[in-house]
Amino acid sequence: MQIREMDSTYVAHTYGRASLLAEQGSGAVVYDETGKKYIDLGSGIGVNAFGVADSVWTQAVTAQLTKLQHLSNLYHTAPQAQLAALLCEKTGMKKVFFGNSGAEANECVIKCARKYSHDKYGEGRATIVTLRNSFHGRTMATLSATGQDSLHEHFGPFLPGFVYTPANDFAAMEKALSDESVCAVLMELVQGEGGVISLDKDFVQKTAALCAEKDILFAVDEVQTGNGRTGSLYAWMQYGVTPDLFSTAKGLGGGLPIGACLMGEKCADTLQPGTHGSTFGGNPVCCAGAISVVERLDDALMAQVREKGDYIRAALAGAPGVKSLSGLGLMIGIETEKDAGEILAACLEQGVIVLKAHEKVRLLPPLNIGMAEIDEALAILKGVLAK
Repeated sequence: MQIREMDSTYVAHTYGRASLLAEQGSGAVVYDETGKKYIDLGSGIGVNAFGVADSVWTQAVTAQLTKLQHLSNLYHTAPQAQLAALLCEKTGMKKVFFGNSGAEANECVIKCARKYSHDKYGEGRATIVTLRNSFHGRTMATLSATGQDSLHEHFGPFLPGFVYTPANDFAAMEKALSDESVCAVLMELVQGEGGVISLDKDFVQKTAALCAEKDILFAVDEVQTGNGRTGSLYAWMQYGVTPDLFSTAKGLGGGLPIGACLMGEKCADTLQPGTHGSTFGGNPVCCAGAISVVERLDDALMAQVREKGDYIRAALAGAPGVKSLSGLGLMIGIETEKDAGEILAACLEQGVIVLKAHEKVRLLPPLNIGMAEIDEALAILKGVLAK
């Protein structure tokens, strides 16, 4: 049975798959089963931080596989401890909980925020404020936290204790935080699935300051924006704020499933044995891959990410078919005159992989994509946009 037919027959129809059957690749290039080349400007929705089959990542993962693939969190393993130390040293956070995905990382943020407030204030202070147009995951808790009505169809009733307020509207945020039941605010600093929309720095800073004044935890969802994607290790570093909690995943593992919830001083000791856990969280192989990613996210690479992002925006600004551009670093949204779905299909036909976010075309290329590949992909993309 052909792979596409097998997929259609046996895999749940939760994805509207394109025709591409990817077989192998290297860096920012992917090949299908016929050998056709594609320049990948999607990196698995921001997961393959250093592209496909990166040699440093592959060596780290392979070396760990030959030693220990899994034990359990009842015991110590070196890669988990080493990755946690690396993340805390680079961010100033105090503790890390490892899960397997962005949704799980956000679940931990939610549980940690509610337990912190319950421990300190008792019952009745458990509401979490999130933003309209946000996306925090597909589990019942993270879907409840997501501020998009279209994603709430079919799956109710949802978990109580979530309130949505408009992005960049501080008056509305101030009103929401006047409710004494609020324990935390959770926001993406660039709303990825919501259309690659960056929040205003003033709004973020005022919200963080008000949270600190009221002992409301300020939490940031860095699932897509994190691990160098926006041109800093984490996007909050560009906003002049320090969160009490933040989640991350996607690019952290470089291609293997891992998520993390990082906790600042206030929450460092909130979770204790028995209050949370994960069978696969902090898996040694995934952590070894993540170490090989995080160790390379230095200032020089972040400067290159910003430069490449600026280069792509400059090349697309004012180009035929482009209405506007948004995002930070190598997280780019393109508002187009033509339907974004049509652009994705036409680009794929011509050998370029791009993504969609609401009605925009979204670009999330590998952080180390070469300039020659950028130019080749841009020539195709601009041609498609102009037709």
